[in-house]
Parts: sequence; C-alpha cells; structure tokens
Amino acid sequence: MSTVLPQVLLLVHIIGGSVALLCAGGALVTKKGGPGHRFFGKGYVAGMTAVFLSALPLAAFQANLFLLLIAFFSFYLVFSGFRFARNKTGAPGGQDWIAVGFAVLSGVGMWGLGYFLFKSENNQWVTLIVFGTLGTLLGASDGATWIKGALTGRKRIARHLTNMLAGTISTVTAVLVVNVVTDPPWIAWIAPTIVITPFIIYWNRRTLSAGYN
Repeated sequence: MSTVLPQVLLLVHIIGGSVALLCAGGALVTKKGGPGHRFFGKGYVAGMTAVFLSALPLAAFQANLFLLLIAFFSFYLVFSGFRFARNKTGAPGGQDWIAVGFAVLSGVGMWGLGYFLFKSENNQWVTLIVFGTLGTLLGASDGATWIKGALTGRKRIARHLTNMLAGTISTVTAVLVVNVVTDPPWIAWIAPTIVITPFIIYWNRRTLSAGYN
C-alpha cells in the first residue's frame, strides 16, 4: 500500500499537469471571455487542482518542503485567477482572504528555506528566493486590492489574466524541470518566468486599454 499509493498519486499529478498544460494553451488561443476560453479555463483549473491535491501527500511521503511550498504557491495563482474571473462583484469572500494568507505564508516559507539552502551552498536557493518574492508580492498585492474595496471592470479582468498566466508559468516550469537538465538547475526553474512575464505585462496593458467591462 505504501508503495502503490505514491505511484497512484504521481500518476494523478502527471495527468493533472498534462491536462493543465494543454488547457492553458487552449485558453491562450481562444477568444477571451468566449465559450472556448471558459471551457479551457475550467479544464486548466481542474488540472491544477489535481496537481495540488496530489502534491500535498507526495510532499509528505517524500518529506519534501520544497515541493509543498511550490504547490501552495502555484495553486494560489490559479485559484485567485479563477476567483477574479468568476467573482464579478469584485467583493472578496472568506476563501479569498484564506488564499491570500496561504500565498504570503508560502512566500515567506520559501524565503526561509531559500536562506537555509544558501547557507548549505545549494544553488536552488535562487529558485526559492525568486518564487518566494513573487508569491509574497502577489498575495500582498491581492490582499491590498481587497482592502481598498471591490475590484471590477477592466482591473478585475487584468488581475485574472495576471494570476492565470503566472499560474501557467508554474505549469510550464514543472514540465521543463522534469524534461530538461540545466547547469545550474535553477535555470530551468527561472527561465519560464523570464520568458512569460513580458507577455503578462503586455496582456495587462492591452486589457486595461481595451475597454473590457
């Protein structure tokens, strides 16, 4: 049982990640707000939910704090992006505040683990510091947005795109890390962030100037 369960969880993790990657591509190429975009968006969220739920016990089996923190960070991006799309009133609910709390805590946790790896001369500290900073800043930014009041119109859509595309970075990163060997290893972890971030900035500017309601 102890051998079979991790294998099953890993299979679920891989299938969920594959579904998420395919649906992310579908959501990017379909008309924003259209039925195809919504279909692929829901598929992406479902896939990433499977990734998150399987990552938690896998991290426990492997005593892997790195995986656990990355799982919370990645799922927050997807969950919050989904909430910004669905919550058209723009008013935060209890689940939104809980998610923000987990995002900030996971970011701070990555900073702490990153410092430990730095002291241990493990170059993966770079990955944790970068992701920890992103997680903390995005979580704090979303929290600050909720404090100011409801987020509606173009700003809500822009935040949806920001968090969903940031979640896509984590999906692409996972595929790259598993299939490509780099020296040092943190290059594979950081490269998707460097490549995709300009697209996030582009889509934000386009959305905010397009007159979405």
